[in-house]
Amino acid sequence: MKYSYLFLAISIFAFSIFTSSCSSEKNSNNVDGFDPMAYRGSDRVETLLSSMTLEDKIGEMTQITLEFMCQNDSEGKRIEPHTLDSSKVSKVINEFKVGSILNCAGHSYSPEHWQKLVGQIQQESIKSKGIPVLYGVDAIHGATYTYGAPLGPQQIALAATWDTSIVRSLSTETAKEVWGCGIPWNFSPVLDMGRDPRWPRFWETFGEDVKLVSDMGESMVKGYQEGPMPFAATLKHFLGYSTPWSGKDRTPAYIPERQLREIFLPPFQKSVDAGALSVMINSGEINGIPTHINRFILTDLLRGEMGFEGIAVTDWEDIKYLFSRHKVAKNYKDAIKLAIDAGVDMSMVPLDLKFPKLLKELVEEGEISEDRIDLSVRRILTMKEKLGLLDSERGIMSVLVTEDERNIAEELTLIAAKECITLLKNENNVLPLSNDQILVTGPTANSQNALNGGWSGTWQGTNPAFNNPGRLTAYEALSQNLEKVEFVELESMDFSSSEINNVVSNIKSSNPETVILFLGEMPYTEVVGNIDDLTLQENQIELVKAVKSTGVKTVGVFIEGRPRSFDNIEHLLDGVVMAYLPGEFGGIAISEVLTGKFNPCGRLPFTWPKHPSSHVTYDRKYTENVHSDFSMNAFDPQYEFGFGLNYSPVITNTLKLIDGKEYHLGDSIRVEVELENIGDRTSTEVIMLYSQDLVASITPSVDKLKAYKRVSLEPGEIKYVTLSFSSNDLGFIDQNLNYIVEPGLFNLRVKNKTAQFSIIN
Repeated sequence: MKYSYLFLAISIFAFSIFTSSCSSEKNSNNVDGFDPMAYRGSDRVETLLSSMTLEDKIGEMTQITLEFMCQNDSEGKRIEPHTLDSSKVSKVINEFKVGSILNCAGHSYSPEHWQKLVGQIQQESIKSKGIPVLYGVDAIHGATYTYGAPLGPQQIALAATWDTSIVRSLSTETAKEVWGCGIPWNFSPVLDMGRDPRWPRFWETFGEDVKLVSDMGESMVKGYQEGPMPFAATLKHFLGYSTPWSGKDRTPAYIPERQLREIFLPPFQKSVDAGALSVMINSGEINGIPTHINRFILTDLLRGEMGFEGIAVTDWEDIKYLFSRHKVAKNYKDAIKLAIDAGVDMSMVPLDLKFPKLLKELVEEGEISEDRIDLSVRRILTMKEKLGLLDSERGIMSVLVTEDERNIAEELTLIAAKECITLLKNENNVLPLSNDQILVTGPTANSQNALNGGWSGTWQGTNPAFNNPGRLTAYEALSQNLEKVEFVELESMDFSSSEINNVVSNIKSSNPETVILFLGEMPYTEVVGNIDDLTLQENQIELVKAVKSTGVKTVGVFIEGRPRSFDNIEHLLDGVVMAYLPGEFGGIAISEVLTGKFNPCGRLPFTWPKHPSSHVTYDRKYTENVHSDFSMNAFDPQYEFGFGLNYSPVITNTLKLIDGKEYHLGDSIRVEVELENIGDRTSTEVIMLYSQDLVASITPSVDKLKAYKRVSLEPGEIKYVTLSFSSNDLGFIDQNLNYIVEPGLFNLRVKNKTAQFSIIN
């Protein structure tokens, strides 16, 4: 039998995450000879550490939000523009020795204002203790909180480009912007797997596929950290955050260890191997254990197995939530002990100073050793050293981006926005639009906020006051590209039936050739975006029905961060375009795609479910194909993972194995694909190579993505393209939780072309 050959086995821990304990008494320091306490910093770090008091050390492990140090008026509201309260700064820095600050206080600032605020904090920190603070911020699609900096496509949109080079370039430009504000630490990228579109942070992911997420994450980390200035990425949210059972943010997840290792772990491992300097911890719980107290995940797995040596920071207030929400600790003090024992290095407190007080008490009472404190502080000081913060006055020497650098960033942002737009349906070539009369309407048609999504100027991204000036909405961009554009405004997402009737009246009176309906969602993130139904909002469904009842050609453009189910109206739409959250140049990008100035080349990084309860991913098991009539066609999504159309079709003529049909472990498996552009426009095709394991000791997936490449072809051009991957990548996690590659037969597929090969002893 095939599974009698365990070809490749990487030994991993024998105990299961189901039984891993959150108790400080369970100490697996010696598992496989790993001892986390053996970690040492550089001579400079060790010398500095030896000179620090206990208060100094605990301060380094404490992270406070900027808002905590700002001046308020007599009613307790922040003074604008934000001004630091010197007494609060003194308390935070001088009394409690706080080593890290995060965030803005409410909204974005100009780069100059950032420099002023951060510079004042750094001056106080250097004067007080000789060590600058480590300042961090969420700059997740461009410099989120820097006014004037371009806001690019969100991660789900970047994934739709299948272009790792543009992701890396954009990340480097983001690092320049953020570093120019005096901030060397970014809480990005999100490496959570986007496999459940109900989850409100789905749009912050790179989609559902392990390889695509891994590649995109690695490119983003390298873009941040290998640019011209010292800068740190943060891998978040470690681990298994994105698939809560309910689909709602920060609610329980139930993930078998095999899935944890095979699906959720690889993106983090690849970015750890790329040198990522920090991780942020999953705010939720897995199998009943909050991740912030799960020593198996935070120490045995992250440190011992994955080899990560950077810092592990909590998410917002998550240690406090251990007793106030999760109910696994008696009080805050007990929660701190559990988290530190598990492997937390830094607490994003962030709104009070109880954490350092209580942590000091725990050390003085012998509940936590000072050696354990030293371990985290070594990691923090080492990160500061790598960022240049231990060099003379590095904390106040940031340089603003130049006008040329800003222009480059804007150009890259527009390119990425255009590359992500995905054409999903184009009956009778309704697109691209001609110069005939069109009518534009829909709740997202004239909203810059809708294009940007959450984390844009503000946390939820809903305040238009902090949008960069001069950016065009989708409607505004179309009206500049076409001569005959009529616009019917809808007041809000909650538009009424009378507003729908008004749209219909305008269609009948103006008789447009085509109606463009901009559908989707307005910005949200985290708990605010929780939903009970994945179906497209009811009034939008009624809008589509009403418009189509007039007989006019109708195109639906979805501006949204997750695929909302719309099967009951899909047949009414002549054209369907997914724009995702394309950023502030998304209006121009959408317009250029709709008018044919840009040939769409985006491809879905997720499976679009046809029904709200049928979100099955592409890498499903064969039993998920079984229909109620016992046929094998149960997998019937609205649109499949990797799907997308061009205005000029590219076909796959042949798929050939280059080096024969038998391979050993470690061999490179190469294929040649013949592509042909049969249309009249230059087209960019994304070739995707999938593998199928025909027999395995663990039920195999129907498809697994192994390689992909973007290829541009001129009209009528034929190209021969080589794709390759290692035979080592054909493995899976076996019954003993070992990674193995088994010998046997495999299929390869590019679209409808296949080839078969064997892995042999």
